[in-house]
Amino acid sequence: MRRAILLLSCLALLAGLALVLSALCGSSGCLRLNGDPDNIAMLLQLRVPRALTAFTVGALLAMAGALMQVLLRNPLAEPYVLGVSGGSAAGALLAMLLAASISVPRQNIAAVGAALGAGLAIMLLFGLVGKSLRRLPLSPMAAGHRLLLTGVMLAAGFGAVITLVLTLAADAQLRGMVFWLMGDLEDSRFLPVAALVALVVLLWSMWNAPRLNLLARGESFAQLLGVSVVRLRVASLCAASLATAAAVTMAGTIGFVGLVVPHGLRLLIGNDQRVLLPAAALAGGGGLALADLAARTIVAPTQLPVGVITALIGVPLFLWLLGRSRA
Repeated sequence: MRRAILLLSCLALLAGLALVLSALCGSSGCLRLNGDPDNIAMLLQLRVPRALTAFTVGALLAMAGALMQVLLRNPLAEPYVLGVSGGSAAGALLAMLLAASISVPRQNIAAVGAALGAGLAIMLLFGLVGKSLRRLPLSPMAAGHRLLLTGVMLAAGFGAVITLVLTLAADAQLRGMVFWLMGDLEDSRFLPVAALVALVVLLWSMWNAPRLNLLARGESFAQLLGVSVVRLRVASLCAASLATAAAVTMAGTIGFVGLVVPHGLRLLIGNDQRVLLPAAALAGGGGLALADLAARTIVAPTQLPVGVITALIGVPLFLWLLGRSRA
């Protein structure tokens, strides 16, 4: 317990430093808090909301990834495997295409379309795999395999819709659509809702962490010790889907956070969900805040999609983690 508290305290301190750095610095340089009203207005109206958005989205993706890795009993699972991100992205792009024809601001309709697309993906997912999740007994990993295959097929179908929309879109719309697909943290209007979702998912995860530890050791083992496996499966899938939908609705599809952060922490601190889940929220939030800072400053004043930075960092880091785990 003492080691866990020390670890979480260190991660909280690092995440706080990342938030402060992300709020103070940006594409126009670092702000000096000398009482200048313009600097204070930029800090409070632009940079602090963006830093908090990045932290919230990173925490949501990391927690969703950790829950998916427990649910599928696969350390290489990630939140986008459900197809929820594909549904959200397809909904957002369809909404952007519609916005151009009815003269509605892109930001106002993209988030609504993303939320509706995520809701459709979640309903399809539960409709297709709900019976298998509630069926006991099962052969080892049967529900996980069915869930994984269903998510892959849904993602492929939504990917076709995304390609169709990009093909039909006008040239003036393409850049905005592609930028959103790669991660856009400028819109912070739904930050309170996303922060509430992150808090609810974290509290639920912490409350059920002992049962998740048993589930990670096997469904039969968990059921033998009195865990309601069916209920825990469905609730875990709901929590992961909700976290993924909130993150993608806020910021588009940002890869590797939900894959690398939980997997790396598991190699470093073990697989105790009581420590891993809050650590993933802190590390994912702080890491995405730093990635967004890099996206705004590397080629300033031009801003890069944050998904480019997470991919450039995530690919070599994940390959290194795989090599270290084999060793």
